Amino acid sequence: MKKSFTLSVALSALIAGGANAADLTIAGPWLGADEAMVQKVLDVFRTQSGLDVAYVGSDSFEQQIVIDAEAGSAPNIAVFPQPGLAADMAKRGFLTPLADGTGDWVRENYAAGQSWVDLGTYAGKDGADNLYGFFYKVDLKSLVWFVPENFEDAGYEIPSSMEELKALTEQIVADGGTPWCIGLGSGGATGWPATDWVEDMMLRTQSPADYDAWVKNDLKFDDPKVTAAIDEFGWFARNDAYVAGGAGAVASTDFRDSPKGLFASPPQCYMHRQASFIPAFFPEGTSVGEDADFFYFPAYAEKDLGAPVLGAGTLWAITNDSPAAHQFIEFLKTTEAHEAWMAQKGFLTPHKGVNPDAFSDPTLRKMNEILLGATTFRFDGSDLMPGGVGAGSFWTGMVDYAGGKSAEEVGQAIQASWDALK
Repeated sequence: MKKSFTLSVALSALIAGGANAADLTIAGPWLGADEAMVQKVLDVFRTQSGLDVAYVGSDSFEQQIVIDAEAGSAPNIAVFPQPGLAADMAKRGFLTPLADGTGDWVRENYAAGQSWVDLGTYAGKDGADNLYGFFYKVDLKSLVWFVPENFEDAGYEIPSSMEELKALTEQIVADGGTPWCIGLGSGGATGWPATDWVEDMMLRTQSPADYDAWVKNDLKFDDPKVTAAIDEFGWFARNDAYVAGGAGAVASTDFRDSPKGLFASPPQCYMHRQASFIPAFFPEGTSVGEDADFFYFPAYAEKDLGAPVLGAGTLWAITNDSPAAHQFIEFLKTTEAHEAWMAQKGFLTPHKGVNPDAFSDPTLRKMNEILLGATTFRFDGSDLMPGGVGAGSFWTGMVDYAGGKSAEEVGQAIQASWDALK
């Protein structure tokens, strides 16, 4: 609390004015190395605009931004890690709509542009929908990791459709191998890796509108569309022959240990579906692109759902209106703003106009190609649901499912927990 209070006082002083007042104040979740990287982006804006910009990071940003807004001391710009909090603040009248035409710009210049407009559009205090959030800095989850040498030795090709991925799964078993490593263990958060599987499967079996309805509880967890997506995960995870250690080991295997089977000799598994961060848990010295690589978790060829991508990202919103705040949002539209972080690390962008050569990391460049190829982008669904569901009953329900309960039973239990929140 003392740290948050100090940050609040720091922002209040900058906003109130005085000799050291900044022309533009920004608050976000980044500290340490991440803060150093965002400062390099802000340096570009400082040089172009001539404005003094102050950034304050906090590891309790989600709580602090609400406190500051309620106290009338919010920064000009806030960087939200999740759309849900931004939507809540818009509804309370704490956000300013972005300038007219911003939505049109996003549709034209961002891959899957309408997706980003949808994710940043909320009802304001008056109930009218407006675009409040500008997405900048994205994470990618729809990835399958593998060891190229293992694929080459076995003669396996990278699948380009879900049908081919399932066929490859069956082929590996027929050849005497085990296709997948899957682990749901994560201490008190055990179960969350399965929610990503289900979200990806919702995007590959149902329309984006159905996904959005599900996240908002307009499409219920026990609806056949949702339980079918859960069973799509089960096709991979509940078959003893398909998973290292057998289906019974899925719930108890820690997600951080799960990919290690890729690197065993002989391989304990050939594929691992996980987000872009997972190389942090690969054996020390693993070189991504050589010792390990990834491909897009593919969509069904037989379904007309395009190339959906699941991920996360940060949105930037105006929490204390000023001309400088709108000027900064305009800056975020420039390729320079994106390439300044691309030249560092940990950054992906849906901006179609950037120069891919700006990426300092070829792995990120390859991931960005997947992002730019997406026809639909959707935010991690569990992060958009109420905490008691998305970070509660959804997690435990997937552990129960991995343990043998039916998708219908699990869906009913999760839905009951959501209904109980009313």
